[in-house]
Amino acid sequence: MSYVKEERYDEKTTKEIAAHVKEVLRLLGEDPQREGLVKTPERVAKSLQFLTQGYAQDGAQMIKQAVFDEKYSQMVLVRDINVYSMCEHHMLPFIGKAHVAYIPNGKITGLSKIARVVEAYARRLQVQERLTEQIRDCIQEALHPLGVAVVIEAEHTCMSVRGVQKLNAITTTSAFSGAFLNSARTRNEFLNLIR
Repeated sequence: MSYVKEERYDEKTTKEIAAHVKEVLRLLGEDPQREGLVKTPERVAKSLQFLTQGYAQDGAQMIKQAVFDEKYSQMVLVRDINVYSMCEHHMLPFIGKAHVAYIPNGKITGLSKIARVVEAYARRLQVQERLTEQIRDCIQEALHPLGVAVVIEAEHTCMSVRGVQKLNAITTTSAFSGAFLNSARTRNEFLNLIR
């Protein structure tokens, strides 16, 4: 039994993107008809659609599908959520981890929904700063918790494989609301838990 989700692509969009990729290959000095490149335009088209599928996803709706009444009012933390996104400046990947916490205010959500929200916003052309805030804002607006904390740590290939070419440079961004913003004690508890 396979648990791999079947990928579906809009055929018209795939063909349009592939035609442009074929032209890019030609402009780079390649022969798009070369054996190893014949199917590359279609593969790239499908890859780009997969990597940007977040545009068709609504993070708040994902959370609202699994909201439960619960009196729990301590921190809920989902850490080390894999992040795969693409820098909007160079369309190169940045890869890392997200740590997301919230303090319920009478409502909780399924834990997988937190990871799905991260995925929905990561699968767009992004900057890490905006991604961090979008995750925070989505959870805040969907659950109305007492506070939300998000930290993302990522390596940007636009920095490691081109430009300055500095491997292993990690960018860390954070976004807080409510109790995490107003209470150093709560914020420090979160930061200690993700270390």
